[in-house]
Amino acid sequence: MQDTTHTQVGNDNTLFPIVLSIVAAAATGVLWAYANPIQLVPGVIQWRIFAFLPPLVGILLGWKSGFICGYLGTIVWSLLAGTFIPAHSLLIDGIMVGLTGLVPGVMFDPARTEFNRGTLFKIAVVCLVVGLVMVFAVSASLTFLGIFPFWWAVTYLGLSDIVPMLIGTPLLVVPALKILKGAHPSGFTRL
Repeated sequence: MQDTTHTQVGNDNTLFPIVLSIVAAAATGVLWAYANPIQLVPGVIQWRIFAFLPPLVGILLGWKSGFICGYLGTIVWSLLAGTFIPAHSLLIDGIMVGLTGLVPGVMFDPARTEFNRGTLFKIAVVCLVVGLVMVFAVSASLTFLGIFPFWWAVTYLGLSDIVPMLIGTPLLVVPALKILKGAHPSGFTRL
């Protein structure tokens, strides 16, 4: 079955993905700070229901945009949530969450990808793998800093971040692509 979400992008409008990725990063940070009603560990870790935003932005707008969304989103979130730790937030957490947007953006380009069920399953697998790498690295950093025990952090951060990426990214990529194509029918260059 042929999917009609295969898109042609390619004019020289590079400002569009830059601006949209920065807006998405700010929205990501604000949503992570204020729109997580489900407490996994009350007052400490919430189910980050918008964790799918960096991989979604990476796929739709390009790997650089995905990295910007994840990295800056983490910085905005940590500042708003009062959890900013310079070495951890700027180096480990920011970079690793940025990779959750970068890797799917490298692997799935809407101009060359047909978003059928098989591709959506592959997106979920990529989100799982990159999410596990991110969770293990962030948990190691938090353990090194003496904030959380390693396996405790892996368990709760995994539930917090991986589950929403695994479900939300493949579920929303096709409708989001249709919205982007409707809003920008002449196409744009992925960043």
